[in-house]
Amino acid sequence: MTKMDQPKKRLHLRTALVVLLTIVCSGLQAQTTTINPFPPTPNPDRIVLNVTQDPSTSIAVNWRTCDTVREGFLEIMPVTADPRIAGKATRKQAKNELFKLGDIAATYHSVVVPGLRSKTLYMYRVGQGAYWSEWFHTRTAGKPGDKLSFIYLGDAQTGLKTLWPRVIRAAYAKMPDAGLILYAGDIVNRGNNDNEWGELFYGGSFIHSTIPGMHSPGNHEYARTGDTLSAFWRPQFTLPENGPEGLKETCYFTDVQGMRFISINSYRVEESDEDLQKQKAWVDSLLRHNPNQWTAVVFHHPFYSIRPTRDNVRMRNTFKPLFDRYKVDIVLQGHDHAYGRGMQKIEGATKDERSGTVYILSVSGPKMSSVYEGNWMDVSASYTQLFQLITVEGNTLRYKSYTAAGELHDAFDLIKQKGKPNKLVEHKPDKKQ
Repeated sequence: MTKMDQPKKRLHLRTALVVLLTIVCSGLQAQTTTINPFPPTPNPDRIVLNVTQDPSTSIAVNWRTCDTVREGFLEIMPVTADPRIAGKATRKQAKNELFKLGDIAATYHSVVVPGLRSKTLYMYRVGQGAYWSEWFHTRTAGKPGDKLSFIYLGDAQTGLKTLWPRVIRAAYAKMPDAGLILYAGDIVNRGNNDNEWGELFYGGSFIHSTIPGMHSPGNHEYARTGDTLSAFWRPQFTLPENGPEGLKETCYFTDVQGMRFISINSYRVEESDEDLQKQKAWVDSLLRHNPNQWTAVVFHHPFYSIRPTRDNVRMRNTFKPLFDRYKVDIVLQGHDHAYGRGMQKIEGATKDERSGTVYILSVSGPKMSSVYEGNWMDVSASYTQLFQLITVEGNTLRYKSYTAAGELHDAFDLIKQKGKPNKLVEHKPDKKQ
């Protein structure tokens, strides 16, 4: 072979290699519609920390493996910097549930750990045999009166692997010591779509495993499944079972450091007279017998909407009289894919009394709607991904809503006044805050 022939040979080899790679890539592209992008394996994934009825003394953890794994464990101990001591962690056996939906087969594992010390930083991991997660750190809640911080997110729903992750990560970056994260429904777009749940856990990553989640269902956790809750909900979350019969783990409450948090299943309120009455009686009892100084309620369908065509009359007529009577402080909602916050223009128990309850709806995902400037909103926004950071200390609740770009969009203080409705003090947003 002459020297002149060698470049030609290399050219032919490169051409053949390009053709081969094109064929391989085309084959892989053709398979992408059938390949599960988040397959379960022996390694624990979708590890999620949940709120419990008393987060000062207990934690609840769920995770997933492939269906050939039939057992799982959680190991936990107070945080130590000495890696040699990790081998002395307490081991708890998990409940294991075989799960099958279509071509999805997995084992879901869950553990509730009681008897923990309050306000204590723990480390835990989950797994079995040779397959274990990393060690996570989480802090148990403190006592009533301790300063409390938490995150509130409106609908995630779409863009769970693309545009939504920046929101939950920005919220965590600004408030890594949050005691819990509230999700106001429509967490995914299709409740029985495994890929979307996989994207959610991909997007939130370790945040799901270190800050307890308070998940409230929306209509999309029921969409395309009739009246049946998403098949993934109960295997995937272990939430307090202190709600009405037939609605447990969607209606529930937890008390954290002097604040009562209540999740209402607004989808079932809209769909069922029986479930409406169950929840009305349950909420009445929780508010009437409430030892906490502060009360927050989270649900999906807002009392006051961004446009008249989305007015949720059943929710408002059922629960607003209770919220007025028992002086609920803040109501956190979703559904409308925009931002609205109101109190100053909302009536209280009578026409002559202003509401002491702040009503907010927000959106964290990229699915957006425009705002109709109704007469209930003090602040609004369209086409803006947002996250909310709330801190409660003494007689003051401090609220800040940030855009996905990190700019402060809305801020106020809510101050308790003895014998009077709450006082709201507006703060002009400073984008540097």
